[in-house]
Amino acid sequence: MISATTETPSAYGIEGTSPTTKVLTGSLFVAPLIYLAAESTYAASGWDDATAGAIHVIGAIAYGFVILAVAARLPSSSRLAAILLVLALIGMAGNVAYGFDSVHTSYGDMKLVDRSGAANLIKPLGLAFPLSLALVAVALRGLGHRWQAATVLAAAVAWPVAHIGDIAEIAVPVSVALVAAFGSLGLAWTQRS
Repeated sequence: MISATTETPSAYGIEGTSPTTKVLTGSLFVAPLIYLAAESTYAASGWDDATAGAIHVIGAIAYGFVILAVAARLPSSSRLAAILLVLALIGMAGNVAYGFDSVHTSYGDMKLVDRSGAANLIKPLGLAFPLSLALVAVALRGLGHRWQAATVLAAAVAWPVAHIGDIAEIAVPVSVALVAAFGSLGLAWTQRS
């Protein structure tokens, strides 16, 4: 287990004020807000809304950076960090695909999840995103960010329920919780730099 007292950006090979660190830390603020905007637009306009889908795509890309930001805080020898790198990219690809699927269905076509064959690829890729959030929660707990870890884990569990069932009443609160968890983490990491 990694203790919170050992967590410093320089201990993990990342410089607290480097451009890379600023981008990664900034994503903790930006990604959840973009995704909250997408979820709110879906809630107001429906799950096949093109504008919501476009915002979703941008938010999904930004969340890839969030997962990389957490992975960068782990020791470079950490297996969890390596797994997070892989899942960040796979999960981001799946999440982006679902956003584009919303744009696609806004033009009247059938959802990819309702098709067979190659379209089935979207399902496992999409599930990689909440799985990556669950592993982010494990990493945050190890880094001493317990309430954020618990919040992100709860969001990871609720995420597929909200999105497979297209339940805005779950999706929006999940996004609000992630804004709070990742935003507070961003503030904490900014103050340590």
